Amino acid sequence: MADYDLAIIGGGLNGVSIARDAAGRGLRVILLEQGDLGAGASSASPRLIHGDLAGLERRHFLRVRTALTERDVWLRNAPHVVRPMRFAIPAHSQERPEWQLRSWLLLYDRLASRSGLPASATVDVTHHPIGNALKRPFGTAFEYSDCVVDDSRLVVLTAVDAAARGAVIRTGARCSRAERGKEWRLVTIDRGYRQVMTARAVANATGAWTSSVAEMVLRVPPPKVAAMQMSQIVVRRLFDSDNIYVFQNSDGRLIFASPYERDFTLIGTASHAFRGDPAIVAMAAGDVAYLCDAANRYFRERIETVDVVRTLSGANMVPSPASGRYPRDGAITLDDGRGKAPLITIFGGDVTTARLRAERAVSELTPFYPMSPRWTAKAPLPGGDFAWDRFDNEIEDVRERWRFLSEDQARRLVAAYGTNAKEILGDARERSHLGPAFGPELTAAEVRYLMSKEWARFPDDVLWRRSKLGLTMSPSDREALAAFMAASV
Repeated sequence: MADYDLAIIGGGLNGVSIARDAAGRGLRVILLEQGDLGAGASSASPRLIHGDLAGLERRHFLRVRTALTERDVWLRNAPHVVRPMRFAIPAHSQERPEWQLRSWLLLYDRLASRSGLPASATVDVTHHPIGNALKRPFGTAFEYSDCVVDDSRLVVLTAVDAAARGAVIRTGARCSRAERGKEWRLVTIDRGYRQVMTARAVANATGAWTSSVAEMVLRVPPPKVAAMQMSQIVVRRLFDSDNIYVFQNSDGRLIFASPYERDFTLIGTASHAFRGDPAIVAMAAGDVAYLCDAANRYFRERIETVDVVRTLSGANMVPSPASGRYPRDGAITLDDGRGKAPLITIFGGDVTTARLRAERAVSELTPFYPMSPRWTAKAPLPGGDFAWDRFDNEIEDVRERWRFLSEDQARRLVAAYGTNAKEILGDARERSHLGPAFGPELTAAEVRYLMSKEWARFPDDVLWRRSKLGLTMSPSDREALAAFMAASV
């Protein structure tokens, strides 16, 4: 008998979503990630949960409706890391006419389910806070509802739920070789130790490494794929309004400018074909200038490349153009020929449809295993057991119980952990009860939680994926955090 029913290689959003779905259906699951969860493209996304308004222009009506349905699933099941926002598209005289934008949004409203989110509206920006940050020629904007997500937190929380349902999650574990017969025999290097395990099926969910893992590890023909790089820039906060701007760029693309970690603005996305080592994805100077120029067409406050605080880049595989598939859907293939153990290959796709993509992937294995029905559409992620419109109430409840927290501190904890923030705060009656502090936000209690419950091993795991505190933490606090984590292993 094999050690596991399903072994998943890759701990990005596709991999952890499959692990969660399969474990919840009763399969014995192990996930192998050579680095940290979500360390690749899954933590460098545009951070949007949306129906893809631009998909209407391409007449992808069914895909838009599916994505809007998934948007509402995420909002219901992860109300702490997925938050509703109002998006604003300023009308530009040199871009799409106003009647076209208005028609898009009316159709967008019709395709969306009745989730309680406000419908689209026309706004006179000369008398609205949306217009404060814009150049003066803009007089009209169109508002609509969608959501934003903390992408790396979504990956980690999905893995936490998978583990709670029985999946084994191993970070720092590289699959070096696989032998395929009636079952798979996998050789792994797990934090320096060689281990051998068997599995009845394997899922290749390695993102930008899909082809190399297929050829070098699994020794099967690689899928027909194309590598794409997506990049965003982070600059100082450019506007005070609590909305996301959608700018029509001169090349027809839509550029998003989002509030980011209170004091910053995230601008993206620049995308193009990628060649090189996916472990080293750097944003080109031309892409930085492209996003700065796109923002400068609209914002009153000009930004230059020297104003960029941080760049976010990730590479992923998408179906090759010859396949005729729309890249946003991603791709799933099942290889089970000639009596050999099944192999699922999954790559591409955006954050919005990740749950559905994993559900479909696991369902490919139903001819081989008895398993429970599909379930993830109605199951909240850890800490997400409250209604999305009660997010502010959760913050008030946390501040009422732990009075030493500021509003910003309570908001960050609820946004990251939801109702599970109590596991970090415990019975503390003052800040010192949480142990040493690393800057104004991070405490030893939270770091211990991240190490014991969320597989954090190094400071970057804490500062850039479990949180974004690396944006503001001082060098001395980073050194203290590194020493604390090293001593806590």
